[in-house]
Amino acid sequence: MTLKTGYFVTGTDTEVGKTLVSGALILKLRELGRNAIGFKPVVAGTYQGQNGEYINEDIETLRVASNLPQTQSICPFVLDTPAAPHIVAKANGIELNVNKLLESFTGIQNENDFVVVEGAGGFIVPLNDHESLADFAQKIDLPIIVVVGMKLGCLNHTLLTIEAIKTRKMKIAGWVANTLAQEMSLLNENIQSLQDRIDAPFLGTIPTLPLALQKQNNSPYSLAALQFAAQHIQLPK
Repeated sequence: MTLKTGYFVTGTDTEVGKTLVSGALILKLRELGRNAIGFKPVVAGTYQGQNGEYINEDIETLRVASNLPQTQSICPFVLDTPAAPHIVAKANGIELNVNKLLESFTGIQNENDFVVVEGAGGFIVPLNDHESLADFAQKIDLPIIVVVGMKLGCLNHTLLTIEAIKTRKMKIAGWVANTLAQEMSLLNENIQSLQDRIDAPFLGTIPTLPLALQKQNNSPYSLAALQFAAQHIQLPK
């Protein structure tokens, strides 16, 4: 694979803005005329839609960004319980493994020239007793974008994530600082501390979303929210 085929978006934790950043990246790529689409290897947590169907907000956000109908599958494993995927899968007799993820990803990649893959949780989230999402990321060999949720503890979480990626000798395309709903104290100083320590391009800071654009429970990000985020980041060069 080459740097032009896509990105793998990981985060320093769960709920740090991976979906927001992934959607924003897709919008920016599509603005450049790229046939870009989102892909989610696994999700854990659904809600019931108006028609009785079970929906995941991350998948729906990627659909919004990718301009896809609900009928098109972009996630091979949709688990209903919001918990660690390997635990939920095992409890329901479902086998998560890298080969199955690769098969689904390859199908998406063959039909699109650019795939933005959004991970689940942090970088080394287990899939089963011996494989993790990091193994999947290593197999697809896309450059990685790290989303940092700017909160107390993010310096350690970020540096550990960067170290784990480098240990696997994987390419880091850049990182994004995502300001959460509650802006942390000394935000700029923390961002600078990360810039001083991360040997990878800084792609920008997403401010706290305006109240009207903040995501509600059991709903995807709006197109306007993704457009707001896209204005504050740049694509890797």
